[in-house]
Amino acid sequence: MLKKRIESVDILRGFTITLMILVNTPGSWSSVYPPLLHAEWHGLTPTDLIFPFFLFIVGISIYFAYKRSENSKVTYKKIGIRSLKLFGLGLFLNLFIPHFPFFTDFETLRFLGVLQRIGIVFFITAVLYLNFNWKVLFSLSVLVLIGYWLFVGYIPLPNGTLPTFDRALNNWSNYIDFNILGKHMWQADYDPEGLLSTLPSIVTCLIGVLIGKLLDNLQSIKTLLLVAFSLLITGYIFSIWFPINKAIWSSSFVLVTSGWATLILTMIYYLKDIKRLKFGNIFKYVGMNAITIYFLSSFISKSMYLIKVGERSNIHNYLYNTIFVNSVFSDKLSSFLYGIVVVLFYLILGYVMYRKKIFIKV
Repeated sequence: MLKKRIESVDILRGFTITLMILVNTPGSWSSVYPPLLHAEWHGLTPTDLIFPFFLFIVGISIYFAYKRSENSKVTYKKIGIRSLKLFGLGLFLNLFIPHFPFFTDFETLRFLGVLQRIGIVFFITAVLYLNFNWKVLFSLSVLVLIGYWLFVGYIPLPNGTLPTFDRALNNWSNYIDFNILGKHMWQADYDPEGLLSTLPSIVTCLIGVLIGKLLDNLQSIKTLLLVAFSLLITGYIFSIWFPINKAIWSSSFVLVTSGWATLILTMIYYLKDIKRLKFGNIFKYVGMNAITIYFLSSFISKSMYLIKVGERSNIHNYLYNTIFVNSVFSDKLSSFLYGIVVVLFYLILGYVMYRKKIFIKV
């Protein structure tokens, strides 16, 4: 008999997507509260938690989705198709700028991105999960995190220079992206969803798989708390040698963000799945169509910047300047309120889709 769906996972997924939309759609990028921005390089802000939280939840979903699946061609085909869909949607969004209604110049097309990374990580993690037990997955995670640190921090580059963790081309992650991707990067000197940094991001997802296994056989909430604090303590200690850094997805970043994700999930799980308190359903509705809502938010946001209103403005600027900018609110508050209204729109959309039983699996 199948166990009842774990509501806390859907709530955390929906809350994560909601925050992702909020930080991606300010009224003005020049007026944003610091917690809603990524750290400039080393460090950790609330915004830096969002993407690893989602990959962590992808790992939990993989565990429950494939725990009874056969290791067959049919299963691999489904995994492959879903991964290609995710990668394709991300590539489409990168194409959809900046010359609406025409696609961008292929010579500078960014190959990678958030959805592309989700697709790659999902594929590799699902295949690993189908072929290895939890002990192997745990050992592999440890080896990747330590190996990534040693490689990025201590192996000399081909030109003989010693590597650093700085935002420079003598950082291994940046060096590889620059020499392989070239003009197809997010910025000239680095890509936050680059090639080498995808390896530790897979570990974030694998930790989610292992947490899914714990949830499925949970005897005491204390077990999750112990894991959460172990990850946090280990990660912050590790950051002494390998700084917390989202851009290169450092090993300490993996451990710390996974620790916070486990801790927050534990609190929601306790309140929702154990105590059965009625809260967070609006996020659950969004969480059940997470990728669809995220894609729509990105597509609509880009469209609003691209569709002109008059000769000098666009839909986004027109709405923001007409409705939200005034003498009462500060620039940052006006920008924040715009983002809140956008979020409310997608929360309502998630609710309507749930009520109409529309669940789009990407």
